[in-house]
Amino acid sequence: MDTAIRSDSLTITPLTKHVGAEISGIDISRPLNGETVGLLNDAFNRHVALVFRDQNLSREQQTDFAEHFGPLGVRRTAPKDVRAGGEATRGHVMLVTNIPEEAGTKAGSYGDGEMWFHADSCYYEIPNRATFLYSVELPRTGGNTRMNSMYAAYDNVPAALKQKLDGRKVLQIHDHKRRERLDLDNIVVEDLRHCWQPIFLTHSKTGRRALYVNRLMTAQIEGLERAESDAILDDLFEIAEDPSIFYEHEWRLGDLIMWDNHASIHMRTDFPREERRLLRRCTVGGDGPLSF
Repeated sequence: MDTAIRSDSLTITPLTKHVGAEISGIDISRPLNGETVGLLNDAFNRHVALVFRDQNLSREQQTDFAEHFGPLGVRRTAPKDVRAGGEATRGHVMLVTNIPEEAGTKAGSYGDGEMWFHADSCYYEIPNRATFLYSVELPRTGGNTRMNSMYAAYDNVPAALKQKLDGRKVLQIHDHKRRERLDLDNIVVEDLRHCWQPIFLTHSKTGRRALYVNRLMTAQIEGLERAESDAILDDLFEIAEDPSIFYEHEWRLGDLIMWDNHASIHMRTDFPREERRLLRRCTVGGDGPLSF
């Protein structure tokens, strides 16, 4: 693992060998100068995920901070809802919560219990590059966030399988499940957000190769029969979820975590349903379609 890097303004401390660094000595609610923004962007490219403790952020301060890493991402509704006359987008901020009165708002998204590994917006033609999650209310235990390095996952794919799959795409689908595999025989793909994406991508900022599959949203490998595709995906999911390549974050109030959706997948561990959990989420967009 790399050692901590210190500047006059902040300290960058790696959390694991492959993913995650804690940034200390900085108040991200305040305006940041160009040098600090440059250091943070470099750290993000290097470490895939960044952790900021003990922050006090309003919604506007959180989105202002996120914009140092790219244009704010927009939440979109499912195609079937748009066709039925619903709104196409739902703003920049989402509340991830099990509190009914918050989850039921326009900004709310009901989140309780475990959620399998996934990559935010992998089903968009241009997936959001980064997610920013800030803790507002927390249960006493559980609800941890695990995030991994898909660079390391790519490195761990056997050479023969890399050769077989190189240049192929995978179908990514968002069907609003949290802990259940996609069933292509019982969904209408056209009613859901979906996109064919590279199975191995080249990251636009770092030039590194990354595996781009996840257990919750990846449905099928291009050009393979269903049985072979399912078997290979099961192997790739195991590689991607290897505990040796992820960081598990135990939340405290005032934490903000940001992660790179093009170079990681993440999941939520279980927590008591009767205890309140509220996190505020925003994203920044990618700079173009993913490249092989």
